Amino acid sequence: MLSDVRTQPFQPGHGPLSPGSRAGLGAALALLAIVSAAELADGRPAHYLALMAAAPVLAGALTSWRVVLAVGALATAAGVAFAVAERGASLVTAVNVATVALVTVIAAATAAVRQRQAERINELSRLAAVAQQAVLRPLGPQVGTLAVAARYISSTATAEIGGDLYEVMDTPYGVRMIIGDVRGKGLDAVRLASIVLGSYRHVAYERADLRAVVADLDRAVARNVGDEDFVTAALVEERGGTLTIVNCGHPPPLLLRRGAVIPLEPPAPAPPLGFMPVVRPRVERLEPGDRLLLFTDGLGEARRDGEFFPTADRAWRLLGHGTVGDGLASLETALVEWVHGRLDDDIALVLMEYAGPRSATAAPVPSWEVGAADG
Repeated sequence: MLSDVRTQPFQPGHGPLSPGSRAGLGAALALLAIVSAAELADGRPAHYLALMAAAPVLAGALTSWRVVLAVGALATAAGVAFAVAERGASLVTAVNVATVALVTVIAAATAAVRQRQAERINELSRLAAVAQQAVLRPLGPQVGTLAVAARYISSTATAEIGGDLYEVMDTPYGVRMIIGDVRGKGLDAVRLASIVLGSYRHVAYERADLRAVVADLDRAVARNVGDEDFVTAALVEERGGTLTIVNCGHPPPLLLRRGAVIPLEPPAPAPPLGFMPVVRPRVERLEPGDRLLLFTDGLGEARRDGEFFPTADRAWRLLGHGTVGDGLASLETALVEWVHGRLDDDIALVLMEYAGPRSATAAPVPSWEVGAADG
């Protein structure tokens, strides 16, 4: 369900060498070979031994401390061999060999610190992924009359996670969904996202009017944020083929219909949750085959060389084929290609498709009550 755009932090010292480690080791050995060849060609006395100190430094930038020590030991041994070949090594040669050994120790210590930091980042990233998945539970593939798919695209390789949120539920008032974006990043943003989702999962079943749902969520946010914190959100309800949308400072959803892409702008702007928004619903009548894309502002802000990703222009070609899951996969691929894999913000995506009214034989109860109805 979650899809992350991220570069995995380097993990030195675990299992086979990574491509980066192999490149670093190869470059260090190549340098040693070049310096050794230069010394052999130059003859005695040795003039280039000090350059061998660059080999462990080069290895230390990309490999583990164990590899650095091995490269440094090889460089030191080569230096000793050239010194012995001088038949009475000069003080300069001895100092150069000692310098190679000292630099090896320093490079190995630096590599060890870098390795511990990389392992720490990896652990934080794993914990962050667990926390985010606990907040954003899997959706679909079918909720009520809607086919639903969701995707979360992370912008960072570190543990700095965002507060994008979404949920889709089959309630007594129809299929209801929310997408939102908490200001800021990190665990505080995830905490606030979990508060919003927890409140929404409760009140969406209790309030008949989406405006009442917004009021409840606004109070929940206001109780748990500072003066400058807020949550943008769009709430959508599908009931009997009628789509109702209320928007609290969030990018408007896109309706895809027969090759056209229609931004569902609100009748009047409203501030985000936390600023007491007064919303006006927008109502649309759905047609079978209509698709609706909900997204956070990371999609609208994705750019390459100052040019924003043309979401509206390409939405139908990317999202109008196959299943809703296929559509989101196409959108993600095109987006990552557009930004060359470097996003400035996390992105949450929800795509739903309206298949038409329920069949006459279907039980007129929401999916979460099916078990009770059968009893």
